[in-house]
Amino acid sequence: MKERKIQLHHYLAYGSGDFLGAGTAVLTSAWLLYFYTSFCGLTPVEATLIFACARVLDAVVSPLMGYLSDNFGGTWFGKRFGRRKFFILLGIPSIFSYAIMWVSGMDFWYYLLTYLLFDIVYTMILVPYETLVPEMTDDFKHKSKFSGARIAMGQLSAILAAFLPGIFLGYFGKDNPLSFFYASLVLAIICAVVLTLVCCFTWERPAELKSDAERHAEEESLTPGQRFRRLWIELTSTLRIKIFRQHLGLYLGGYIAQDVFNAVFTYYVVFVLMQSAQTASNLMGVMAILQFVAVVGMIPLCIRFGPAPSYRFVVILFGLASASFSLVYYLGLHDIYTLLLFISAVAGLGRGGINYIPWNIYTYISDVDEAVTAQRREGIFAGVMTMARKASQAGAVMLVGVVMQVSGFVSGQSIQDPQVSHTILHILSFGTLAVLSIGFLVSLKFKLNLQTHRLLQQENQRMRNANGPLPESVSPETRTTMEVLTGMQYESLWGNNNIGYLNRKKAAPVKANRPRNSFSHSENDKYTG
Repeated sequence: MKERKIQLHHYLAYGSGDFLGAGTAVLTSAWLLYFYTSFCGLTPVEATLIFACARVLDAVVSPLMGYLSDNFGGTWFGKRFGRRKFFILLGIPSIFSYAIMWVSGMDFWYYLLTYLLFDIVYTMILVPYETLVPEMTDDFKHKSKFSGARIAMGQLSAILAAFLPGIFLGYFGKDNPLSFFYASLVLAIICAVVLTLVCCFTWERPAELKSDAERHAEEESLTPGQRFRRLWIELTSTLRIKIFRQHLGLYLGGYIAQDVFNAVFTYYVVFVLMQSAQTASNLMGVMAILQFVAVVGMIPLCIRFGPAPSYRFVVILFGLASASFSLVYYLGLHDIYTLLLFISAVAGLGRGGINYIPWNIYTYISDVDEAVTAQRREGIFAGVMTMARKASQAGAVMLVGVVMQVSGFVSGQSIQDPQVSHTILHILSFGTLAVLSIGFLVSLKFKLNLQTHRLLQQENQRMRNANGPLPESVSPETRTTMEVLTGMQYESLWGNNNIGYLNRKKAAPVKANRPRNSFSHSENDKYTG
């Protein structure tokens, strides 16, 4: 792809779009369950049922949004505004649906419907937004910088989202639910502004770089049943890409751990340590500040050492911090505010790295997929990731709510039974550590880094230039790298398989014999993450 000259304002404009992805996620995961149970009269089970219903809806909306975004370029609106940016533009006025979620005194159905409405808006914006980096550049370092800008700006929004409730609680009083409404309104206004910047200073992959098959697919006339079948094939085919499965393990391992932690941290501060909700807001603000610092450090770290070793380092940091919060209680320490600030800072460093690394990796997934399918399918991968992320977030929060209610938690009560305190502590420490360990184990098998990606891109270019059949010759090192990253024999790459809708329409390929210079799996193991 011919590269545009990418300047600082491009990185910042693109990155600012994650004020929606990160800022609203932090405010929602840290405070919405507390808001529902403290100011809206909902039980933990009722509150978490809302999240569960949204995930049922999202199982349809997220992959559908990815499919629409990938195939919207052939429409009049897609040609006029862009297959990705049309949906971002549509989302700018819709973002204010976030504020109406935070109105107290309503019934269960109001909170259910407003949450579902914002969930649709969130998906409509975020899925196309997530595809923009691989649309804008193929370069490893540019992608790392775009991802770094996104997560860094996202962490700034997380700092804002962490401190905002505390600021308004201090102004309106700790028992005034208006604090949360105004916090969400401020965040919605900022999101509308930054999404406008995204539309002005980003671009999409030129239409002339699409393959003939992709152009034909956009123009193909299908019945509703055929379109559903195509969506299902594209959706399930993403899980046949080895590197994507590993990526989901890293992504969900780190993010679900944070969801579990966030869901109980405010309860930990208020009901276990007997501190104020404003104190919880301040500690989360400290975490968010250090998350921003960590993202800045992660960009060169990932380029030099690779995503997997960097991921393991930050997982250990966050795991140690999570365990330390429980030790503060069990050791019976006094004058603990300074200690809590220090532990929160360490947790923030770990969380910042965990937030950055999976989204940095995501920008390279479509390059591996292109080697497998000879297509660019950024949208469907973004849809699956968004669906998995939101489903896991809601599942984690719902499980926490159910466990807390079973333990005896009573909504609106300022002092809870000791059994509830111990349950909160176990979720905060053991629950977080258990999920982190999953991501850590997956990282041991992850092989994508600067060197292997460079070989991948060189081979992708050779495959494009071959314009059909695979190149006749390939070096042993390149063959090995391609097979390690894709999980397939070299002869089955570039569409010589049945992965994805377009390839499944072809005749089944004849399996080629592996040449003698191919490597065994034990030799592939020399490529470390």
